[in-house]
Amino acid sequence: MSLTDILSAEAIENAVKDCQAPDSFSYKKFFQLCGLTQKTPQEVKDVFGILDEDNSGFIEESELKFFLQRFVPGARTLTEKETKSFISAADDDSDGRIGVEGNSSFIYLTESF
Repeated sequence: MSLTDILSAEAIENAVKDCQAPDSFSYKKFFQLCGLTQKTPQEVKDVFGILDEDNSGFIEESELKFFLQRFVPGARTLTEKETKSFISAADDDSDGRIGVEGNSSFIYLTESF
């Protein structure tokens, strides 16, 4: 399964283009632009599974840095500030990683606005 099986290629491209400049990434805006906020919890879990490169059940900081590249190869990496901000929004136990479910999780982030 690929991200374009769940999200439109055009929406993904627009979302990545919107945050090309360093320190311009906003997960809320990105999720809205790529259409993730309109997806079912199962579709969000499927996207999470694609982003979880090591299949650990979590997206770690090292994976999150390359978040945009998982959507569009060749996209920029997230800055340290963007990565830390993204993690802190969903890391309620301060373990440096984002799970798929729970009060502060990937699914929560897609539904929290």
